[in-house]
Amino acid sequence: QVQLVESGGGLVQPGGSLRLSCAASGRIFSIYDMGWYRQAPGKQRELVAKINSGGSSRYVDSVKGRFTISRDNAKKTVYLQMNSLKFEDTAVYYCNADLEVSGQGRFHYWGQGTQVTVSS
Repeated sequence: QVQLVESGGGLVQPGGSLRLSCAASGRIFSIYDMGWYRQAPGKQRELVAKINSGGSSRYVDSVKGRFTISRDNAKKTVYLQMNSLKFEDTAVYYCNADLEVSGQGRFHYWGQGTQVTVSS
């Protein structure tokens, strides 16, 4: 089975930083895009940042210049460095991976979510 396991969420003051990690495991043949989404209470889930296997990335406008997505292909891990956090960044953050499972095909997988709370 394929799993995405997230870590790194927590409580932080405005202006602070957090680093999220998401490690993929299982019978993975190849990983294409990896990304982070977030969902705040009462709002739809939105894409925060995405990175392809070659390292090209894109961000939602609200986090540009503050968040950085990166990945370690050897470790099958994607990271989200979040700096200058704001109250409005409070949400559950979900990892997503577009990957090929050995012998089974290509699928999208989600992590379980990690809470990020920005509060003074």
